[in-house]
Amino acid sequence: MPLLSVQNIATAYDRIDVIHDVSLELEEGRISCILGANGAGKSTLIRSILGLTPPNRGQISFAGESLLGLPTHRIIAKGIACIPEGRKIFPKMTVAENLRVGAYQVTDSAEIARRTDEVFELFPRLKERREQLAGTMSGGEQAMVSIGRGLMAKPRLLIIDEPSLGLSPLYVKENFRIIADICQLGISVLLVEQNVHQTLAIAHYGYVLSQGRMVAQGDARSLGENAEVQAAYFG
Repeated sequence: MPLLSVQNIATAYDRIDVIHDVSLELEEGRISCILGANGAGKSTLIRSILGLTPPNRGQISFAGESLLGLPTHRIIAKGIACIPEGRKIFPKMTVAENLRVGAYQVTDSAEIARRTDEVFELFPRLKERREQLAGTMSGGEQAMVSIGRGLMAKPRLLIIDEPSLGLSPLYVKENFRIIADICQLGISVLLVEQNVHQTLAIAHYGYVLSQGRMVAQGDARSLGENAEVQAAYFG
C-alpha cells in the first residue's frame, strides 16, 4: 500500500480546472519529487493534498485512509507536515519559539524538548542561535528553521515546496543534503521543485507536471535522461 495515493484528481479555481486528472503514489521511506515550471500546478496539487483547495473529483488517501472532506488540521494530525514555499517563519519569534509552534499538538513538555534536541542535532547552527529572532537570520538559516519546525510534528510524510527558492548556491546544496538525511531518518519526503538537477540527484522517484497534467513519471535517473521530460520541464 502506498503511503500517499492521489487518484485522478481535478482541482479548480473559480470553476476553471488548474490540475486535470492527476495521479501519483508515494512509497514510504523514499524521496519522491514533483517537477515543473512556474504555473505547472505544483502548488495547487499540494493545496489539494492538504485540504486547502479540495479537488472537485478524484481520491486522495494517506496510509489507506481517505483525506477528502477533512479539514487541514486533521490531515496534518494524521502525519503530514508541509514546509511552505518562501519558508513563512514567524520573524518576531525566536528560533526556539518557531520550533515549538511545529509541535503545537503536543502537550508533553519533555517530548517537545526531545524533539527540539533532535532538530538541533540536525541543524547545529539553530542550537547556537536558539534565542535569536528568526527574522534577523539569513535566508538559508530561515530555511533551516522552517524545515526544523516541520520536523517537530514527527511527520510520516514531509512535503517541501521549493526549498531552493531565493537561496544562495551554498545553502541550496546544504538544504538538499539535509533533505537526504531526513529521509535516512525514516521520514518520507515529497519534494516539489523547479531545480531539476539538484532534485533528481537525491530523489528516488519523480513526476513531471506541465500545464496541470502529469506528463511523465519514473525513477530519478530515467527522468534525468529523458529528452521529452526535459522539453516538458523547460516548456
